[in-house]
Amino acid sequence: MVQIVEASDGDFGTIRDLAYAIWPGTYGHILSGEQLNYMLSTFYSTETLAETVGIGHQYVLVLEDAKPLGFMSYQHHYKGNPVTRIHKIYVLPETQGKGIGKMLIEKIEAWARQSQSEALSLNVNRYNNALGFYQKLGFEIMGEINIEIGRGYLMEDYMMEKKL
Repeated sequence: MVQIVEASDGDFGTIRDLAYAIWPGTYGHILSGEQLNYMLSTFYSTETLAETVGIGHQYVLVLEDAKPLGFMSYQHHYKGNPVTRIHKIYVLPETQGKGIGKMLIEKIEAWARQSQSEALSLNVNRYNNALGFYQKLGFEIMGEINIEIGRGYLMEDYMMEKKL
């Protein structure tokens, strides 16, 4: 049985391990190995994950029979607006196409409505295959953004939103 459970700081190692397992397949055709390693070590250290929780990010794990399949982080009332921001949403490559990502989006939609959000927002790399997944679920491209992340690297993203 697949379940979505709230993550704690004791789960940061699991979240990091999932990211290291997921990112090469997701971004390996988009990013250089050096950028991929830099981003993983920067975004998924225990310290960075704790810092994001400190500024309001909440993490959940997707489990099947206690085995972690993916994770999501989100934040209600993003930047003081009636928006729930999805910061991260990833599932293992071997589980993609089985409805787990859709289940996560449906769960965050329900939580967002409960928190009086009027929309969901997220960024997605412009070359990420997940773009079509988000569009199929009702997200619309609102614009483009290039975010400098250090060492001359950029995140080249679409800003997407889904009205609730």
